[in-house]
Amino acid sequence: MAQPGPGVRIETLDLEFQGTPHVIASFVLHGPDGVVLIEPGPASTTGMLLAGLQRLGLRPADVRDVLVTHIHLDHAGAAGYWARQGARVFVHPLGAPHLIDPSRLLASAERIYGDRMEQLWGDVLAAPPERVVAVPDGGVIEAGGLRLRALDTPGHARHHHVYVLGDVVFAGDAAGIQLPGHSWTDLPAPPPEFDLPAWKRTLARLRELGLGTLYRTHFGGTTNVEAELATFETVLDRAVEWMEEMLASGLDRDGMVVEFSRRMREWAARRGTSGEATRAYELANPREMSVDGISRYLRKRNAG
Repeated sequence: MAQPGPGVRIETLDLEFQGTPHVIASFVLHGPDGVVLIEPGPASTTGMLLAGLQRLGLRPADVRDVLVTHIHLDHAGAAGYWARQGARVFVHPLGAPHLIDPSRLLASAERIYGDRMEQLWGDVLAAPPERVVAVPDGGVIEAGGLRLRALDTPGHARHHHVYVLGDVVFAGDAAGIQLPGHSWTDLPAPPPEFDLPAWKRTLARLRELGLGTLYRTHFGGTTNVEAELATFETVLDRAVEWMEEMLASGLDRDGMVVEFSRRMREWAARRGTSGEATRAYELANPREMSVDGISRYLRKRNAG
């Protein structure tokens, strides 16, 4: 995988979420003046992340700067832990208050996950306010002797940034989900902030960067950037079209989950993804979440 310049090394750490490889990644940037951690992941995988850092010869105290693309628990659930270790945590301005006080975020997640909260996400800690840094669109972060630029990239969520270093981008969920060794790019569209036009503007913005390498939190890096962005936009458009059809047909929510899941699985299978890979994709991106997110967006759009 291409590196973003002399003296910079990027390591991908597999957090093995729920005992499954290639679902959630964290990225360690070795800069000239230290290390930067991008995407600390869920609190439930902090032990796995610490073990990965140890294999790289790093201690928790070596991590002074942490960047989160957005505040969903699979990306930023462990942010409070790192803030309490003394690291600065950089985040979108809309997400910063929820790292400092995650009560609303956790209440929303508990309505979805119920008694699986602890198993899935672990102990989500509040971040000390003085350790949380809200970064505006276009803001430059100086960390580890590096200069990373934050770009506002909504569509998946309003509080979503990508981080650009040279011709490398850490894209969070902005470019979808694509697991190693697979050509299928899945659509993560959870409620309440899925927004089709905003996401298409985000994809256009990514294309304009002239990227050499794109890193997805789900999962890992690719140099086939332009083709994969185009493929993902096709998936994005088609998924919304399908949901429009299902809503118009009068299917209830359970029926839409079954039908949407069937269509997405069949499409993924035509691109060579099935079996255990399908399970890993759906662990990273439960289908019912996308049904809820897209249907909410469509109902709101049609009503307004």
